[in-house]
Amino acid sequence: MGWRTRDILRATAIVAGVYVALRLLWVGRSVFLLGFLGVLFGLALSAGVDYLQRIKIPRALGAVLIVLTLLGSLVGVGALAAPTISEQAQEVRRQVPQVLDQAERWIEARGMGQLIDGGPAKGEEGAESQERQGEAGEKQQVDIRRTLSQQLARASQHFFSFFSSTVAVLGGAILVMFVSIFVAVNPTMYHDGLMHLFPHRSRQRAGEVLSAIAVTLRRWLVAQLIAMVLIGVVTALTLTALGVQGAFALGIIAGILEFVPYVGPILAAVPAVAMGLLDGPEKALYVVLAYVAIQQLESGVLQPILMKEGLDIPPVLTILGQALLALIFGFMGLLVAVPILGAVMVPVKMLYVRDVVGDEVSVPQANSDREEEDEDEDDG
Repeated sequence: MGWRTRDILRATAIVAGVYVALRLLWVGRSVFLLGFLGVLFGLALSAGVDYLQRIKIPRALGAVLIVLTLLGSLVGVGALAAPTISEQAQEVRRQVPQVLDQAERWIEARGMGQLIDGGPAKGEEGAESQERQGEAGEKQQVDIRRTLSQQLARASQHFFSFFSSTVAVLGGAILVMFVSIFVAVNPTMYHDGLMHLFPHRSRQRAGEVLSAIAVTLRRWLVAQLIAMVLIGVVTALTLTALGVQGAFALGIIAGILEFVPYVGPILAAVPAVAMGLLDGPEKALYVVLAYVAIQQLESGVLQPILMKEGLDIPPVLTILGQALLALIFGFMGLLVAVPILGAVMVPVKMLYVRDVVGDEVSVPQANSDREEEDEDEDDG
């Protein structure tokens, strides 16, 4: 009976340990996701640090210089865009009544009110029918104004809740920044630490998988940054051509929110449509069509080209993964869903599809990046 008691105690300890670990992971899920973002940016940052190290700049100093340069660029762009955004936001608030009146007149001019109300009254219905139609039209105008006012009030509440969490956002950004710096300064230390978790016979293969994950994430982030810049520029130029106020600031917002899949472009369109409403509902409609066209261009042309050398994830799996992680972890899960899926797909391909099934699949390898670096050094 003694050995059975020991086995029961051992199994109980293992189950309890797994439960505690899962609880800790769940409680600190936001911190772990922020840490993943920090590692992701650290992998991209390490490429620049490697280049600076080749020109005799220490890694720690190089990482700090790159981070300070990026922060300075963000602050400069924010300083240029913030006054315009603030001014236009105040203008939107001042002109809300006028915008509502324009929307009502625009709907009535196109006969939408009659469609909603069931069509025009027939001539034989007489004065009583016309009076009922007039009362219905007035009621419809009130309903339109009430509906738009309620939607604006709800939007204001959401924006207030968003800005009230500024401290938490800044804290998360600082955490991501420091994790990125430490990973970029000494990535070998963390790589070797992970290798100690594997037995000696498996360390070579584990190292190959980790290197492939790092290359995959780095290529994805570079492609995503390129897409953000291009979308921001195209959006700014398009809104300028449409004559929308604050096109430069709106382009910056669109570029930044491009990092957030699916939800980001929708959020970026909200202030642009509000700016379009200042010039009338037709301008707002043109802005909506412009954003739809830009997103079609991005999803149909830009992303396939940029992601060809990056992540190879089926679209359905991407959408399902985003929905699942957003359901479990909220906004942070949606933010990191794509790179997490990419990181998971690498060991699945290498350890299962290639090693177990025996099929050959393409996986980014770290040696290709090293060969490019060696060529650059030879040219130098």
